[in-house]
Amino acid sequence: MRTLYNILFLIFFALSSPYYFWRMRRRGGWRAGFGERFAIYDAVLKQALTNRHVIWIHAVSVGEVNLCTQLINALEPRVPNVKFVVSCTTTTGMAELRRRLPTRVSKIYYPVDRHKFVRRALATINPEAIILVEAEIWPNFLWRAADLKIPVFLANARLSDRSYPRYKKAAFLFRPLFRSFAGVGCQNEEDARRLREVGCHAKAVRVVGNLKFDAAKLTERSSLDVRGLLRQIGVPDDALILVAGSTHDGEEVLLADITRRLRQKFPKLFLILVPRHFERAKDIGQKFKARCVKFISRSEIFDRTPPPADGLDCLLVNTTGELKFFYEPATVVFVGKSLTAFGGQNPIEPGAQEKAIIFGPNMQNFTDITRAFLNKNAAVQVKSPEELERVLGELLADARRRAALGRAALEVVAENLGAVERTVEMILPHLESRGIWVEKKK
Repeated sequence: MRTLYNILFLIFFALSSPYYFWRMRRRGGWRAGFGERFAIYDAVLKQALTNRHVIWIHAVSVGEVNLCTQLINALEPRVPNVKFVVSCTTTTGMAELRRRLPTRVSKIYYPVDRHKFVRRALATINPEAIILVEAEIWPNFLWRAADLKIPVFLANARLSDRSYPRYKKAAFLFRPLFRSFAGVGCQNEEDARRLREVGCHAKAVRVVGNLKFDAAKLTERSSLDVRGLLRQIGVPDDALILVAGSTHDGEEVLLADITRRLRQKFPKLFLILVPRHFERAKDIGQKFKARCVKFISRSEIFDRTPPPADGLDCLLVNTTGELKFFYEPATVVFVGKSLTAFGGQNPIEPGAQEKAIIFGPNMQNFTDITRAFLNKNAAVQVKSPEELERVLGELLADARRRAALGRAALEVVAENLGAVERTVEMILPHLESRGIWVEKKK
């Protein structure tokens, strides 16, 4: 089985490499740490790991980085003698790791899943335990960890409607891999059932809740003065702000057109667009220019940026890691990748800020979260651009309804806290069994 996988992987890697290299170049910053993808590490990392107990946490991209940060903050006080190494796959994820985590936490790129690179990576880092944030299953990595008897944990584990049948169909490959997990922290009972069916040991599976609720940080203060930034570009404090977060292709133009029509009734309406992938901002800007949408990019705003004489329609945020700050002045929030794309994005952060939330019909990647919000009347789900425009108009005209939606959204978030601590309690006994000192909870 391993031989067949490695032959197929090499073929796939050779064919797909040009595309993925093009994507890395497009996002920028790909040169720094590029060798780490092939398990080539510098002397600084090797020295930092010498004679240390190490826990390796893997977070694929930006969304998982937020959860990873919460896990480290909860684990560090309980295992004070442990060195943390965090890996990610994308350059945007790495930028977030460097921004969010202190220098004492080492940050690396996850190795390409070729047995040569995986062996070298695990030999260098030599972890006492590995934590994978959400389910990204790479066979060579897990096979080698099992050979070395390193316990591997899945945190915030879920199997989507799309991935679940695929894992079942390829059970001959994935069942032994799922069986190797020492602990699996699931978001809900349905995910627990699915994970047991694809091979996870029943005793290893625990329902701990969704870490994304804890990652919202209800008491965190904003480090960006968005109100001040908006004043710089001429947006008054009493403007109605529509924030569209994590948008995907097609949604930006729709929202710009909807905003333009709604402005006939709400002349102080202003649009803030935050694309899911910031590198798309140039393409979005070209489309806006073709439609005569007056906009400014976030990166163009400096301390002395004068407001344009004829006003603006939109702020296009072409930076990373700032979305949650832009939710703060929102009158209404639209959650992207839910209208013209598949899967949806996370409504928890605007919910934690007590905002009125709208999303489209495609929230498949956040099914339980979506259900929690809808069951509590904490968000509005629309089926089409036409319904989105109608509902936006209703909410912009009804401050009481917006406030009620916001209060209910905050209640949903508050009721679902605690998953991080339950995940930590799942992991700690395994660390103790490997001779790692664990501080008792105070």
